[in-house]
Amino acid sequence: MTLLLKPISEVFLFQSHFQHPRLIANFSSVSCCSDRESYKAQTMVREFDPKIPIEKALTPPSSWYSDPSFYAFELDRVFYRGWQAVGYSEQIKEAHDYFTGRLGNVEFVVCRDDNGNIAAFHNVCRHHASLLVSGSGKKSCFTCPYHGWTYELNGALRKATRISGIQDFIVNVFEKVSIQSVEGGSKETKDDRLGSNALYAFIYPNFMINRYGPWMDTNLVIPLGPRRCLVVFDYFLEASLKDDKAFIERSLVDSERVQMEDITLCEGVQRGIESPAYCSGRYAPTVEKAMHHFHCLLYDNLIN
Repeated sequence: MTLLLKPISEVFLFQSHFQHPRLIANFSSVSCCSDRESYKAQTMVREFDPKIPIEKALTPPSSWYSDPSFYAFELDRVFYRGWQAVGYSEQIKEAHDYFTGRLGNVEFVVCRDDNGNIAAFHNVCRHHASLLVSGSGKKSCFTCPYHGWTYELNGALRKATRISGIQDFIVNVFEKVSIQSVEGGSKETKDDRLGSNALYAFIYPNFMINRYGPWMDTNLVIPLGPRRCLVVFDYFLEASLKDDKAFIERSLVDSERVQMEDITLCEGVQRGIESPAYCSGRYAPTVEKAMHHFHCLLYDNLIN
């Protein structure tokens, strides 16, 4: 089976009074409004009566402009049910040109393939919902920055990769702990400063221990809302290195770099998950047992 990026719809051009033709995308297959939100919003809609003559009419209630459920309803009924202007053909004049955008919760990418055809797709990887690309530019394919799934410019899945270097994985006789070990990593993943061996432990629901050679750090994730969290880092190292300021400084700099990369990936996944194009993904069994373990533990908490 060939997996495709989910298309918004074909994109077509129409000539307007602007200098360049405008690109139009059809969002009619998208929906983001729950039944409860829809019912609440319809109640607010009925507070306005278009049949009353203007001399006696009242404007729509302020809730049309302030209530979150009405916003979702409006996106669903107005913006997601027809063609919307998203850009100009001048933005993708040549093969492999692309640009991205967002309408409501819909992250999209518009591109021109090798044959000069234009298409628009949800800018969401089907693996774990990470955004594929941002901004604009030129690419011969779209590669997910999270786990490297790669898509052709026509939306077809070219390659689904697995994380390199993982040789052993244990879901541990500790029911709320997952342990992952990495030994003999490849040249691309080896850190000469810390060695190639690593051990990662996750303690449900929000604590992680990461050990790399003489260095160890812990991560405590504190929820701050549906879209925000605070991660507290603590660092530990072997006693023989406690006075090696140069080593400590390099380690902290490298840790900061990795964390910033992870933040970018996590924020991209969060935005992708909110897209109505994504509901559920698939697990890579050999490398994502810890993720499945976490989801099962979370389910048990929520159902009981």
